Amino acid sequence: MSGNPIRLKPGKLPAPLLAELLGRIEHRDPRVLLGPGVGRDAALISFGATTLIAKTDPVTFATDLIGWYAVQVNANDIAVCGGVPKWFLATVLLPDGSAPETATSIFEQLRSAAGSLGVELVGGHTEVTTGVSRPIVVGLMLGEAPASGTLSPGTARPGDPVILTKGIAIEGTALLAREAHGRLRAAGVTRAVIERAGQFLFDPGISVVKDARAALSAGGVTAMHDPTEGGLATALAELAAAAGCGIEVQAGKVQVFPETRSLCDALDADPWGLIASGALLIAASPGAEGGIIARLAGEGVQATVIGRLTDAGEGSSVVEGVRRRPLPVFERDEIARLLE
Repeated sequence: MSGNPIRLKPGKLPAPLLAELLGRIEHRDPRVLLGPGVGRDAALISFGATTLIAKTDPVTFATDLIGWYAVQVNANDIAVCGGVPKWFLATVLLPDGSAPETATSIFEQLRSAAGSLGVELVGGHTEVTTGVSRPIVVGLMLGEAPASGTLSPGTARPGDPVILTKGIAIEGTALLAREAHGRLRAAGVTRAVIERAGQFLFDPGISVVKDARAALSAGGVTAMHDPTEGGLATALAELAAAAGCGIEVQAGKVQVFPETRSLCDALDADPWGLIASGALLIAASPGAEGGIIARLAGEGVQATVIGRLTDAGEGSSVVEGVRRRPLPVFERDEIARLLE
C-alpha cells in the first residue's frame, strides 16, 4: 500500500528536486555562458565584447509596495554577477475585483524603483485574473557587463573567506512589519519597533547594487550571492554548492538586527531562515577581504567576515563557541510559514 503523496509547500522547490529538474536542461547555443543551476543568480549570454545578464524573479509574499520589491530584488541578481541593471519588464497579475487604484499604485512603485536605479521600464504585461487571490508581480531584469567583467558563483574556492554586508534579515523584517502588523502588536511588539522595521525596505534598504559595485571595485572577489528566499542559511548552502565546496560559519559574526530579533522572537521565527534581500554574501581570495571591507565602509556599508569556504568533504557547519553544528536547513522560508 502506497503512503501519503508528497505535497509541495509554498516557497522554493526543495534543492534536490530543483537540481534534478535543472540537470535535464541541455544548452545548444555556445553563447550561453551560464545557465540555470542551484545557487546561480542569473543567466550569462555572450554578445561578443558585452555579456547580457538576465534574471526573472516573482514577488509573492508582499502586498504592500510589491512593485518596489520586484525591481530591487531582480536588480540585485544582476549586480552580483558583476553587471549593471539596465532594462526591466514586469508581469502584473491582479485578483478579480481589484480597484483601478491598485494597478496605479503598483505602476508608480515600478516607475519609482526603476528610476532610483537608473533602470528603463521597457515592457511587460498586466491583467486581472481569477487565478490569484492577491497581486503578484513577476519581474524580468536585463543587464550588461564587459565580457571580462562577469562573475559566477562557481569560481569561489576552498579557503576563500566569506563576507556578509549589513546583516539579516532586512527584507523579511520589513515584510513582517508590513504584512503581520496586527499579530506583532498582539504578541507585544511596540509600534515604534514595528514602524522602524517597516522602514527597513528603504533603510538599510533591500538593494545590494551599491554593495556589489563597491566590492568588485576593490578587487579580489571570487563570487557573490544574494540571500533571498530561504534566508542566510539557504544562501550559504547555495554559495557553497555552486562552488563545489563546504562552508564553515561563525555564528557570533552574523549581525542580526535588533528589530529582526524582536519580530522573530514574537512570532517564534528563526532569522537565519527569513528572506534576507539587502544583505550580500561575498567570497574573496584569501588576503583580499580587508580591502573589500574597507572599500565597502567607504561607501557607508558595514561588512564582516563570517566564515570561509572549505573542502566539500568537510560539509557545511556553524561554529558557536566550542560547539559545532550542521548548517540549518529550512524546507521553506520562514516568511512563507508565517504568512501562509
